[in-house]
Amino acid sequence: MQQQSPIYNAEFPSYPRELSWLDFNGRVLQEAADERNPAIERLRFLGIYSNNMDEFFRVRVADVKRRILLKKYQASEQEDAEALLSQIQQQVLHLGQRFNAIYIDIQLELRKHNIELIDHFKLTELQSNWVKRYFRQDVIKHISPMILSGDEVKLTKALEDNTTYLMVEMTGNGKPEYAIVQVPTSELSRFIELPLDLNTRKKNGHYRRQILLLDDVIVHCIADLFSGFFQFEHIHAYSLKLTRDAEYNISDTLDQSLIDKMSKGIRQRLQSEPVRLVYDAAMPEQMLKVLNKLLGTGSNDSLVSGGRYRNFKDFINFPNFGHSSLEFPKFTPLVSAEFERHSTSFDAINHSDILLHYPYHSFGYFTEWVRQASFDPKVSHIKITMYRVAKNSRVIHSLLDAVRNGKKVSVVMELKARFDEENNINWARRMTEGGIQVVFGLTSLKVHAKLCLITRQEKGKAVQYGHIGTGNFNEKSAVIYTDFSLFTCHPEITSEIDQVFEFIEHSYRPYIFKHLIVSPTWARPKLLELIQREIDVANSGKKAEILLKVNNLADDEIVNLLYRASQAGVKIRLIVRGMCSLIAGLVDKSANIKVISILDRFLEHARVYVFHNAGDSEVYLSSADWMTRNIDQRVEVGVPIFDPRLKQNILDILDIQWRDNVKARIIGPCHDNAYAKRGNKRKIRSQQQIYNYLARQARQQLDIEIE
Repeated sequence: MQQQSPIYNAEFPSYPRELSWLDFNGRVLQEAADERNPAIERLRFLGIYSNNMDEFFRVRVADVKRRILLKKYQASEQEDAEALLSQIQQQVLHLGQRFNAIYIDIQLELRKHNIELIDHFKLTELQSNWVKRYFRQDVIKHISPMILSGDEVKLTKALEDNTTYLMVEMTGNGKPEYAIVQVPTSELSRFIELPLDLNTRKKNGHYRRQILLLDDVIVHCIADLFSGFFQFEHIHAYSLKLTRDAEYNISDTLDQSLIDKMSKGIRQRLQSEPVRLVYDAAMPEQMLKVLNKLLGTGSNDSLVSGGRYRNFKDFINFPNFGHSSLEFPKFTPLVSAEFERHSTSFDAINHSDILLHYPYHSFGYFTEWVRQASFDPKVSHIKITMYRVAKNSRVIHSLLDAVRNGKKVSVVMELKARFDEENNINWARRMTEGGIQVVFGLTSLKVHAKLCLITRQEKGKAVQYGHIGTGNFNEKSAVIYTDFSLFTCHPEITSEIDQVFEFIEHSYRPYIFKHLIVSPTWARPKLLELIQREIDVANSGKKAEILLKVNNLADDEIVNLLYRASQAGVKIRLIVRGMCSLIAGLVDKSANIKVISILDRFLEHARVYVFHNAGDSEVYLSSADWMTRNIDQRVEVGVPIFDPRLKQNILDILDIQWRDNVKARIIGPCHDNAYAKRGNKRKIRSQQQIYNYLARQARQQLDIEIE
């Protein structure tokens, strides 16, 4: 894929983070195109791509458009937002063309396995009759068309964000009539399996499973929906989807609770400005003009024509109608020898620090720890932060049980977790009603740290058990996101975890953190100090190295210091999943910096910082990416790993990832997503190799215990 040229600063080169984010989504498309992946999984990667692109427009493109508007009122801008928007549109167009080609290729592959995504105009008479019955019995009750006539229609307020709609045109009886129909995917499956038809049988005797999208069910029966109410000779329907700005403005009135403010914010989002209109390329020009007029889309709005189907994100959950080989093999999480060899979770943690790596290990060890705490008579207090939680959270159910057992439970609930606000508001209300002390953190800072602290009375003293992780306390994401969890009762760590909870409630008090890296106040100077220390070591002629694994790297001050570190001779290796504004491999600037990105079955989500420290490596796990928002505008926590055994485990895992030659991409000066060259080396697919590494380790530990 042809890349955009980086935007250079006279002293420090920087790659626009919006274009870097699109490069990341290009890597998702690479997974959809990769024929080594099972066909159904390839289709699901297209769904992930679509979902990612929705968020990109809601957040990144919306921000660029706001910067364009601000230029009208501000004389200076750090970058040309209009030129950047043009580059974004070009890259999105290119990715869209690639998407369409991959979708066609996957359809052909599925046909080889007797699965066919069929168009409604290809239905046999038997199938057509069945579809019409299904429409009358199951679909029509969920549809209430919106008639687009009269000045009272406010389409911009009526259309929901990222929802599939059909625009309907009825002609032949005077002035055309227009209507909008929402495809009810929240009530019905998007993917409808048609009854078998003898005409679909193949020569080898196998029947082809034919799948019709719910959109096509409605289009096929669209005349039945409107007949009797409107007179028309011709009726047509074309798909569309609107994407809105995800930002919201909340007044700081003192007579509103924060929950009520957030609820208002969500309502405002539904009425916020459109940033993208995606529509069927076959939509007639006159219909598109009517749609644009009703929406008031302007010159900077992204109008994207495409195929017949919108909201491909539903394909993330595309069912497997065929053989199990069309999906990734079933994955069995590993046991943790440290937890398994003890009768309670507290005994295990008291024996030694424990490191889990999800999804390779079961998240059930964390939920079991909280469950045990909920009824353990020695437990007096549970504190925990919540950012994104499952809709049916076992963790929260255990916290409610703890209150019923007379324990004090404090939950820091982040209501401003983007796109999860409604779920978090509902849980906050339920926890408050259940007797949990719910703290909403700091008004100006998101609480993104992954902390849990349990206080237990042992031999007349209060002993604290802590958890610091890189991922959310979410049972659903824990099976698809790679994350680390550290369990410890090390008093110097647990006492500082307690201080973080105190800071969240009483930010005006002074705090000192000697071990934890805590955003916002303490993280930036600590990170700069750690990088500068490697520079000083390199300047003294000794070996200096930095190994970093994050989701995103986009902070000017840190990127610039990394350039200086490279110039000083520090060897820097970066594993960056998503955005990376640093440009590696530039002569005299970043020659000592190498960047890779790994995309595979699981979403790489862990954040790890490693500093060589003149041979005495320091390893940190953190909830924070190296972005300005995470360092200066959120509550984040990083923890040093003290246990030499756990430290070596992390270093081994990062080494496996660095040597990946199957799913690793080299992020060089052009950000062209080139795969790491394998050459004559043995195949290393890091996610599989990490599973094997941890499995061997668990077997060895259990064997030693048995002996």
